[in-house]
Amino acid sequence: MSGDAWRGYQSPGFFDEMIDELGRPRPATAALVGRIGALGADELAERRAAADLAIKSMGITFTVYSDAGMIDRAWPFDILPRVIPASEWQPVARGLAQRVAALNAFIADIYAEQRIIADGVFPAEVLAQSVNFRPECVGMRPPGDIWAHICGSDLVRDGEGRFYVLEDNLRVPSGVSYMVENRLVSKRVFPELFEAHVIGPVDDYPSELLDALAALSPRPDITPNVAVLTPGVYNSAFFEHVWLAGQMGAELVQGTDLFVDDDDCVYARTIYGPQRIDVIYRRVDDLFLDPDVFRADSMLGTPGLMRAWRAGNVALANAPGAGVADDKVVYAFVPEFIRYYLGEEPTLDNVPTWLCMKDDEREHVLANLDSLVVKPANESGGYGMLIGPRSSGEEREHFAELIRANPRNYIAQPTLALSTAPTLVDTGFAPRHVDLRPFIVSRPEAPAYVTMGGLTRVALREGSLVVNSSQGGGSKDTWIIDDTQPNGSA
Repeated sequence: MSGDAWRGYQSPGFFDEMIDELGRPRPATAALVGRIGALGADELAERRAAADLAIKSMGITFTVYSDAGMIDRAWPFDILPRVIPASEWQPVARGLAQRVAALNAFIADIYAEQRIIADGVFPAEVLAQSVNFRPECVGMRPPGDIWAHICGSDLVRDGEGRFYVLEDNLRVPSGVSYMVENRLVSKRVFPELFEAHVIGPVDDYPSELLDALAALSPRPDITPNVAVLTPGVYNSAFFEHVWLAGQMGAELVQGTDLFVDDDDCVYARTIYGPQRIDVIYRRVDDLFLDPDVFRADSMLGTPGLMRAWRAGNVALANAPGAGVADDKVVYAFVPEFIRYYLGEEPTLDNVPTWLCMKDDEREHVLANLDSLVVKPANESGGYGMLIGPRSSGEEREHFAELIRANPRNYIAQPTLALSTAPTLVDTGFAPRHVDLRPFIVSRPEAPAYVTMGGLTRVALREGSLVVNSSQGGGSKDTWIIDDTQPNGSA
């Protein structure tokens, strides 16, 4: 390696995505490491400033609910990409498609015959205490029995570099806009690197999503009207809602922009009069979708929306009720789903998981809180967790009380040695922990589409394992490099 930025770089005890344990670039990253190292500290600082300016000029923002006034923040971005060789990515992509197929089969079964419970593979008590199971959806059959049309599964790599699925997000998974925008920023910052490497594209996502949504239309003989349903400007992912609607040429609507007429069809209010909507990509949680069916006080949904969906006059993606599989307790059973529904062995492993609802596993968790990560079943964004090795005795005692009071609501996992990736800091490059959120789009009678890589999130604070942007994390562009060419070069 050359250049002062790489001087002394090491990540002892962790698998580093770019540099091996002997301090050498990994084969797919050798050319990239050399080119970046040759830039020099001043040039790297200028490139980082250029990235910051591009993000501001492109208006790439996110909102943190805890901020006073909920002020938008510029998207935190590290200019050094995370690189994965294509030969490593291909089996991961196949494993993700397998996993989502099994999850959709599970959701379809749970709202129909519940064969998996009758056959003793999945415990009835887990479903009975599910906060995301919607009795109102029992008996529904979305097109192709696909309930989770868009899934974002979080992946991590352990100390050996092996990929594991950390969790699946099937309600309203977010982050795909940042994946694509990160690529645009990278191309502005490092145009010469894109000329020298064969990098898998990510800008086809909006067209793939639009095709999948259009395939759900109840009026297949005409070009469907597609809408993105947003909770509004104060939602933390509002930037993404606007971005998706713009990229797909879809209408961006709020619940009050829609109404359901006596014909049980959904219409948008426009200056030209009512316009029928065929497909809604909803970014509103189930409980706020329809005040006639769920929360009567919801101001975010549309009265009658569920009635129109049940009548087959509008398609909703993801389907209401899909969140029954977006549960960290259900997650522990996904390998069994794959065996049960697909008759296959899982090609991507779960992180080892203890279920606190089981007496023996709960006792193990309570006895080892100082070394485990404890998570509530249905929180997201890194909230509500206990990271045992970094917790106080008081915090561990508090979590022990929570677990004893509601064991169904908690799981525990080992504290993984999350992989690291070089990240630009003031003194050069330093290792920071990363995860990866690929996106999987499912549609009837077609293979699943898996993004080429995904959104790499990075814990910008030294030693931190929390990658969420709402808690100080940032992101990187993710490069799937064709390693069939020497050094991944074109």
